Amino acid sequence: MKTIFIGARIKKEPNYNKLKKLIDEKIPEKNISICYSNQFVDVAKNLSSIINKKVIHKTQVLGCSNPKFPPEVEAILIVGQGKFHSVSLAYESKLPTYILEDETITKISEKDVEKMEKKEKAMYVKYLNSKKIGILVTNKPGQERLKSAFNFYRSLKNKKGYIFIANDLNINEFENFQIDCWVNTACPRMDLTDGEILNLENLQRLEK
Repeated sequence: MKTIFIGARIKKEPNYNKLKKLIDEKIPEKNISICYSNQFVDVAKNLSSIINKKVIHKTQVLGCSNPKFPPEVEAILIVGQGKFHSVSLAYESKLPTYILEDETITKISEKDVEKMEKKEKAMYVKYLNSKKIGILVTNKPGQERLKSAFNFYRSLKNKKGYIFIANDLNINEFENFQIDCWVNTACPRMDLTDGEILNLENLQRLEK
């Protein structure tokens, strides 16, 4: 079955003069990356050409994306809505991260980042003490990482691994299985929504 993806755009045109002033006032860093969700691609493009910052990098962010930032980037500006991507990007990049939403700019606080760090460390300790590991795989295009799941399965020592494959992963179903710890290879943002999931990439980083 062929799949057609149709991009959506916001209908309301923002006040670019106001946004330019906000960015100059709220973001002290000079070299920035602009990240955006699909509906804000035009806003991000227009901003990059008018703000008094050097835009080193631009990229669209999805729930399943894991962007890498050039070393010259000093801060991240996310054009979008909510904290779903923002806290995770701030934690993973260790860069000052700002959200531009509804003509206001909010900086992700150190408290939000520390909360995620503590949660991840707690999950890692749980993983180390677990015997039965559930490995989550989705078959959705762009999120399917079955090869990574099998490589991780083969690398397990002194633990029993079980691979779970589904189109939609429902965390409410986890209690039906006698699994000590869940490792996610699907959407890397899934671990933000539940305290019982450890993302594979973060796990591998912690083990280095």
